[in-house]
Amino acid sequence: MPENLTPQSNLRNIAIIAHVDHGKTTLVDAMLKQSHIFRENEHVGELIMDSNALEKERGITILAKNTSITYRGIKINIIDTPGHADFSGEVERVLNMADGCLLLVDAFDGPMPQTRFVLKKALAKGLKPIVVINKIDRPMARPEEVLKLIQDLFLDLVTDADQLDFPVIYAIGKQGIAINNLSDPHQSMEPLFEAIVKHIPAPSADVNAPFQFLVAALEYDNHLGQIVVGRVVRGKAVQGMRVVRIEASGETTPYTIERMYVFQGLDRKEILEAPAGEIISFAGVKKAYIGETVAATETPEVLPGIPIEEPTVKMSFGVNTSPFAGKDAKWGTSRQLRERLNRELLTNVSLRVEETDSADTFMVAGRGELHLSILIETMRREGFEFEVSKPEAITKMISGKWMEPYEQLIVDTIEDFIGAVSENLSSRLAQMTNMYNDGSGNVRMEYKIPTRGLVGFRTYFLQVTRGRGVMNSLFLDYEPIKGEVRQTRGGALVAHEPGIAVAFGINAVQLRGSTFVEPGTPVYEGMIVGLHAREKDLVVNICKEKKLTNMRSSTSDVGVRLTPAVKFSLEECLDFIERDELLEVTPKNLRMRKKILSFDDRYRHGKSSGSKESKEEVLNEA
Repeated sequence: MPENLTPQSNLRNIAIIAHVDHGKTTLVDAMLKQSHIFRENEHVGELIMDSNALEKERGITILAKNTSITYRGIKINIIDTPGHADFSGEVERVLNMADGCLLLVDAFDGPMPQTRFVLKKALAKGLKPIVVINKIDRPMARPEEVLKLIQDLFLDLVTDADQLDFPVIYAIGKQGIAINNLSDPHQSMEPLFEAIVKHIPAPSADVNAPFQFLVAALEYDNHLGQIVVGRVVRGKAVQGMRVVRIEASGETTPYTIERMYVFQGLDRKEILEAPAGEIISFAGVKKAYIGETVAATETPEVLPGIPIEEPTVKMSFGVNTSPFAGKDAKWGTSRQLRERLNRELLTNVSLRVEETDSADTFMVAGRGELHLSILIETMRREGFEFEVSKPEAITKMISGKWMEPYEQLIVDTIEDFIGAVSENLSSRLAQMTNMYNDGSGNVRMEYKIPTRGLVGFRTYFLQVTRGRGVMNSLFLDYEPIKGEVRQTRGGALVAHEPGIAVAFGINAVQLRGSTFVEPGTPVYEGMIVGLHAREKDLVVNICKEKKLTNMRSSTSDVGVRLTPAVKFSLEECLDFIERDELLEVTPKNLRMRKKILSFDDRYRHGKSSGSKESKEEVLNEA
């Protein structure tokens, strides 16, 4: 160790990394509860770190979060990270704050695609790993076999031979148990705490050098304004000291550190001074961006930024142009939409937003469908209304060739669904690379598939396997574009005129396919109200009422029995729509529609594109 570096022996900084659903947040729960940061009579529940409403609803971690515990006088700063590949940008931005990591691996699943990704990033940054094989109480758990798979993974990824020597802890996070050997008695999390203190190096830095700090996260407080979160790289932070924010261009802006905090349990504790190696947050620095440097005014030296991998999926966000625009939203203008998307860029490091030829439309790119759908859901809950297009893979010109992203897809299901899943994936240009059958009817299939082939597959997979399947994917690389993904969806049933859907009209339409609306639902021309049983789109009059005659009253159909309307989630809507369609998003409704609402305009557009059907033939079929 260089002479000017001083280890902070009473401090440890760790990130918890893993594939989705391998138990990171549950393990953090157990660590917090057994560190006695809560009162004896305090009820804190489960998934304590998943404080976001969407995180609680979906049962996944979306944003990386900081907390800390104290064990035998040593403070352990913990960074809980997302496990889903779509939020891997959150992992990339926070690893700079850690000196070591806990790599969680499910005792049955073993290493998964995201396990490889997060471990590769951690080892590249020189973090000291501790492997935690979690959920050893699961039926069919195979911890010894999983350990061998983890060792093989390390052999593929290590950048230093010393990284092959890693400690292993076995755990049941839900029960708050950690053990060094499978034969040890189940008591508490203490073996894990001991391993952290023993194997994770204390942060070392030059405590006497001028202050230097890397912004890794941003928060906002109604009273203090923007709060920056990160690690003191060198020197020390003192409340009231003068600092400069260094932009990517090298330009500096002076500020003062006004309030400064460290993480203590689930709360913040205000402090006056923090040494190098500590993870802190402070107010006073305005308009900061993730990856920028905050440094002492006398030596404004910039730190290397935080490299983030590029997004692979894009879709357009535009001002709502439907006839129902403005009925149930607070915000909907292009200025408000632009401001909201630019504000998201401050904290969502994997996101990209570009202007388009239209002042009312923006191109938004992210890591995957889930990444973008979480943004859409967040905005609609805030009171925004807008319209979005079908997600598309981002293509690039590389070495004179158009290239597209490819992903590794792992499908876990049962033998009964192998045929249906394989047939659908083959139409999406997927190539099987491996297949494993455990002998008990459970199957794991691995594919290499273009990202455009994955768009819409998740909904089909959940439907065909009836919930008895799990799929995971991870970006691999860009490869030349080849082949066409075959159309798997039927045509749409499209409303021909505005009005209110009625039982008589819906009953007539259900002879042609399944419907998405119930009686009493307002519809407009061009709105998609169902799925046609055939491939072609069909215009329908879902507002048609039974007329009064001399022989029967207009209410004689009151006893008609309708097939229940099909209700789609946000992700299912994004999977359903095609390139000539949009999804109208408002705080209260999700409506699928044609980009061109008028049937006459769609017909003229179709004729200009080479369609040979006459307008009368289309209407007669309806």
